[in-house]
Amino acid sequence: MRLPRVLLAALVSLLPLAAAALPGGSATVATEQVRAELVAHAPQGVVPGQPLWLGLALEHQPHWHTYWKNPGDSGLPTTLAWTLPAGFAAGEIEWPTPRRLPIGPLMNHGYEGRVLLPVKVEVPAGFSGEVLSVKLRADWLVCKDVCIPEGGDFALDIPARTAFAAHGADFEAALAARPRALAEAKASATVGADGLALEVGGLPAAWAGREIAFFPETGGVLDNALPRPAAWDGTRWRVRVPLSDQRFEAPARMDAVLVAAGDEAGVRIGFDIAGSWPTAGATPAPAPAAAPGGGTASPGLGLALLFALLGGALLNLMPCVFPVLSLKVLGFAAHAGDRRALALGGLAYTAGVLLSFVALAGLLLALRAGGEQLGWGFQLQSPAVIALLAALFTLIGLNLAGVFEFGSVLPSGLASLRARHPIVDSLLTGVLAVAVASPCTAPFMGASLGLAVTLPAAQALAVFAALGLGMALPYLAASLWPGLAALLPRPGAWMARFKALMAFPMFATVIWLVWVIGQQSGIDGAAALLALLLALAFVAWALATPGMGRIARAGLGLLGALAVAAALSWMLPAFQASAAGGPARGGAAETLWQPWSEQRVAELRAAGTPVFVDFTAAWCVTCQYNKRTTLADAAVLADFAARGVVLLRADWTRRDPAITAALATFGRNGVPVYAFYGRDGAPRVLGEILSVREVRDALASL
Repeated sequence: MRLPRVLLAALVSLLPLAAAALPGGSATVATEQVRAELVAHAPQGVVPGQPLWLGLALEHQPHWHTYWKNPGDSGLPTTLAWTLPAGFAAGEIEWPTPRRLPIGPLMNHGYEGRVLLPVKVEVPAGFSGEVLSVKLRADWLVCKDVCIPEGGDFALDIPARTAFAAHGADFEAALAARPRALAEAKASATVGADGLALEVGGLPAAWAGREIAFFPETGGVLDNALPRPAAWDGTRWRVRVPLSDQRFEAPARMDAVLVAAGDEAGVRIGFDIAGSWPTAGATPAPAPAAAPGGGTASPGLGLALLFALLGGALLNLMPCVFPVLSLKVLGFAAHAGDRRALALGGLAYTAGVLLSFVALAGLLLALRAGGEQLGWGFQLQSPAVIALLAALFTLIGLNLAGVFEFGSVLPSGLASLRARHPIVDSLLTGVLAVAVASPCTAPFMGASLGLAVTLPAAQALAVFAALGLGMALPYLAASLWPGLAALLPRPGAWMARFKALMAFPMFATVIWLVWVIGQQSGIDGAAALLALLLALAFVAWALATPGMGRIARAGLGLLGALAVAAALSWMLPAFQASAAGGPARGGAAETLWQPWSEQRVAELRAAGTPVFVDFTAAWCVTCQYNKRTTLADAAVLADFAARGVVLLRADWTRRDPAITAALATFGRNGVPVYAFYGRDGAPRVLGEILSVREVRDALASL
């Protein structure tokens, strides 16, 4: 009789192992970096009111790690998605106390070696099954010198009527490693420009005088890598934690985990935060060294105003603005003998430029304050705005070329507004100039605009107003200087020829805008925009051709309106289809460049590899000029290759919060920005107008 009992006991003890092998999937997923296993702990079986724990056990290869719920400066937390029978409810992960994991200049939070992530499960009152079938989808990011996203689908059948405790020791260790709450631990915090000042009392007596690690549960608010001055004052521990310069939250309360050096488990605390958070993104970051030839560190307000004024004046030399200013030349000639009209036109144009810059800046600052990651030129990240500008420039070009007159298309009262109100016309010309100036970044603008978005609103608007004043200043000075009008030819036939000539810069601008749409939305978006422009040109011709009867004009106009509607029905879906990501770009030169990411930069820097990053956008004319000249120069490319420099391109053609945040770390708020990372030390920011010599000099420093 004893032998059957022994055999029965042996069979019962093997049930947990047999359950894992039952049909329904595997409880284990193994990769070269991690062995992951779905495990369970039900010491009294699966019974209502009795403890049931599930968990994912991760066993890392040496030097590999996964992440805590706040991963720190990079990484992603492990996620668990459960599929359980009706009535069962899985709780959140009971995260064990993490460890600080320095990776190059970053500081992350996570786990090495073996870790179990336990989850408590509530068993419904009416459960009476023989087996509990559990399915899990788990995803984790495992990192060493590189980071690899991994995951797996797990399945486990748990016998409900017997003890299931093969992993009991693992669960006991994991639960013991959870941060514990201490009723006597009290914390208070105050935030200011110099960081978050935290004071904690009631910590374990054995911790007194020991080093304490601080893990905030809210990510992206505090700087994890910078030093944190800390000290004990009797039984109270004080620390000052620097704020993140990429912070876009201002929490009124935070939770955190403290752990003394050498201890496995920490203490979880919560605290309200007194004081006022500095303006989001305004926390100063260490500025990179100034680069020869134009790269500058963030200036003070006075220099920012001066740089904005100079940069605005130089905007007039950029190809974005020239087509609009060509219209003003005609106005100069038309009013050459009327000093009052010239002066009023100059003042109105200046007012239009200033008001537009301030309005655009106000919108930018308001959206950033609301949490949007935006920068200079943000309106041109929208294909709809690009299409609207292309249509406007097409119509202006057709008008200048003599295809139609606005007076023939618009009602007589509306068409005569320009002639009857030249001041309004000059003001609107200033508005138009600002709308198309934003793709261009002139020298001196980068540092001043980067500083502007970190300043209080009034000072930031002053910087943008100085930029507008600088842009309008040459025309304003010319309109107030009578000697210039005397240099212009007298009004005559040359004005008609000059007007037609100025149509070509307009059409050239349209070509560029269509190219930008192609970069944003692919060939379908560019072709649809061309179809829309063709339909608009047809409508303008149909409505303005002289000698055409009313019925014919109405019929052709209706046909043109249908063509416009058809083009829009093609264009708008093409824009929406590409919203998730821009089209792939190719070409021999492009194969030298890799897509940028903060993670990729961190990996390369940790490996001691020099990196050159091109922050660019298709709508940025300065970026494209540099791309096709200096960055395509054979000597520069040869130097990059000879020194083993990895080339990364951060494409900001469409909105990308990660790129916006990266630009902010350089004190910039627009493109182009060129960052060169040597094998160690801070990155070096080169000038906006990039030269071959400047790049080669930077490379020579290796």
